Amino acid sequence: QVQLVESGGGLVQPGGSLRLSCTASGNFFSINAMGWYRQAPGKQRELVATIISGGRPNYADSVKGRFTISRDNAKNAVYLQMNSLKPEDTAVYYCNGRIVPLGTGVPYDYWGQGTQVTVSS
Repeated sequence: QVQLVESGGGLVQPGGSLRLSCTASGNFFSINAMGWYRQAPGKQRELVATIISGGRPNYADSVKGRFTISRDNAKNAVYLQMNSLKPEDTAVYYCNGRIVPLGTGVPYDYWGQGTQVTVSS
């Protein structure tokens, strides 16, 4: 099986910073891409940032210039450095991995359980 485990969420004041971490484990052939999504109360889940195996990042417009996604391929990990946090960043953040399981040759999206980020005074 494949499992993604997230950590790093918490309560922070506006303008503060948090760093989220996610590590993939299990039996898989490759990880094509990893990323972060978030879901605020009463809203749909939305893309925050993704990064492909080669290291090329992609960001939602709402977080450009404030968030930085990075990846450690050796550790099967992805990180999200969040700076200049705003109250509207409050959400549950989910790690995503586009991963090819052993024996299939077909990528599949796996999800972490989510970590809460709350930005409030």
